[in-house]
Amino acid sequence: MKTKDRIVADALLLFNEQGESNVTTNHIAAHLGISPGNLYYHFRNKSDIIHRIFLQYSDHLRKSFTPATGSANASPAVWFHYLDAIFYVMWEFRFFYANLNDILQRDPELHLQYLAVQQELTVNLQALLREMNAQRVLAIPDEEIEPLTEVLRMVVSFWVSYQSAQSMTPRISQAVLYQGVARVLLLLKPYFHPEQGLELATLMTHYQALGAAPSDPFHK
Repeated sequence: MKTKDRIVADALLLFNEQGESNVTTNHIAAHLGISPGNLYYHFRNKSDIIHRIFLQYSDHLRKSFTPATGSANASPAVWFHYLDAIFYVMWEFRFFYANLNDILQRDPELHLQYLAVQQELTVNLQALLREMNAQRVLAIPDEEIEPLTEVLRMVVSFWVSYQSAQSMTPRISQAVLYQGVARVLLLLKPYFHPEQGLELATLMTHYQALGAAPSDPFHK
């Protein structure tokens, strides 16, 4: 792995484990066993590293939530794909969700990029919900698709920070994030097509079990 890629990977690890505000470029360099000057050869500052991590985040959103068309979207396996993708993005970039407002407020350029990605995600999610309607997986009234999309995005965006506020010593585990995924499914439950009840029950049981399972909060 190239030094530049190692810097990004280790920065992401440290941000997730220790909190982005507690990690400096010196910490990242020390963790890698390189000099700060070597790090600055590749990145101007910590913000520059965060921008590179954000590219990974946005690429994942684009690849994972672009809806397929046709009968494949009616398969229960597709549900697992999308729901597991929600878990992955919350876990892999949990530092970003834990401190979203602060990170964006101090970096207007990143904020603009974030808004553009979120707009793209909104379009994709609405298209996904409409396709699920067409495949008789969901039965969402047209006028509720837009506000439902907003609520789903809100739950995912702020689940980590909400959970962090519930304890004086927060530790975001994989189980906590699976609870967030289960909440997303719960929001969709009233719209599930009656013919898909068995698949819904299977999904709910699966993610509720994952949410109840103890896990190392920093285990990957």
